[in-house]
Amino acid sequence: MFGYVKRNKYAQKEEHFRRLLRQQRIDKGLTQKALADIIGVPQSFVSKYESGERLLTFTETVTLCQALQVNPQALLMDYLSHHDT
Repeated sequence: MFGYVKRNKYAQKEEHFRRLLRQQRIDKGLTQKALADIIGVPQSFVSKYESGERLLTFTETVTLCQALQVNPQALLMDYLSHHDT
């Protein structure tokens, strides 16, 4: 039993969502530090959610979308186009 880590059944979907947000940041030409400065958090906040060490709340996700000038609905539709549920 040692070494066994139960994987969250949503892990793959969460990883895809993190990649979408990261790609939006990169497409806007922003570093993690620049995005963090825009939303008023430490750079480590961006690093931790991009790496999966931290999960975002709904409100944090909307705040990130606003900072990235991305319509949250468009981001959600992009995500849903790759996942059934």
